[in-house]
Amino acid sequence: MRMITRELVASLGANLTIDWTARKSAQAKPRVLAGRILKRFRYPPDKQELATKTVLEQAELVCKDWLPAA
Repeated sequence: MRMITRELVASLGANLTIDWTARKSAQAKPRVLAGRILKRFRYPPDKQELATKTVLEQAELVCKDWLPAA
């Protein structure tokens, strides 16, 4: 689980854009990245959707720390 978390944080942090929380089209890439990482670590398929949603909700809370200052 720790490895999954580290990879998710690194991947999402490197791929977020400034407006990703406001636009649905910008939210697609982080959602796909999270899904791919979960599949690679063989996360249970029936729980992937909820896990992806949780990851994105948590990312929204800390995204201010991830994005470079404008």
